[in-house]
Amino acid sequence: MSHIVDLSHLIEAGMVTYPGLPGPVISDHMSRADSRDRYPAGTEFQIGSVTLVANTGTYLDTPFHRYPDGADLSAIDLSRLADVPGVVIDATDGSRAVGPELLEGVDVTGRAVLIHTGWDRHWRTPQYGAAEHPFVTADLVDWLIQRRPALVGIDSVNIDDMADLTRPAHTGLLGAGIAVVEHLHNLHELQDREFRFHGAPVPVSGMGSFPIRAYAVVH
Repeated sequence: MSHIVDLSHLIEAGMVTYPGLPGPVISDHMSRADSRDRYPAGTEFQIGSVTLVANTGTYLDTPFHRYPDGADLSAIDLSRLADVPGVVIDATDGSRAVGPELLEGVDVTGRAVLIHTGWDRHWRTPQYGAAEHPFVTADLVDWLIQRRPALVGIDSVNIDDMADLTRPAHTGLLGAGIAVVEHLHNLHELQDREFRFHGAPVPVSGMGSFPIRAYAVVH
């Protein structure tokens, strides 16, 4: 038997994902009421419209997000995003900096490495974007690059320390072709469980980031 765990945050009109970025605008392009003039009685449709920045909700960063010659949403290898064996790393000890010592003895090669900090409990509050959020250290980035995971995700506001504008995690991981998923949710449900990760974006050419419906199939 298996079941699905949703790892994505709900996207709602006006919500803030990352401090300083605008929230999405969600509306009708064609409302049900408007559609009644176009179709026979009893037949109606809604066509929605959404305007959002790419970094909204739970989203994927591809190499193009950081590098102009990196793979974008349309070019990234789906085999690294869909039906990937996963592992959750428990980083809920209260430390901000997540280093390689937490992954000692863990096989991460070819896997979706999801870092559970518990920071998602602050989602949609001012605390979520606070400076003391958890992040991945440069040492852990180097450790991961050597072992080639399929992707790396975190349930924090940023995989990097927002105070470090060199962004070592984005720079190193995306430079090595390893996609990043930020703003994950419900990782506690996967701790010590066998699961496969899914998180593919729409194939938009010329974009480096986009929301995904991230989920895990737990066996």
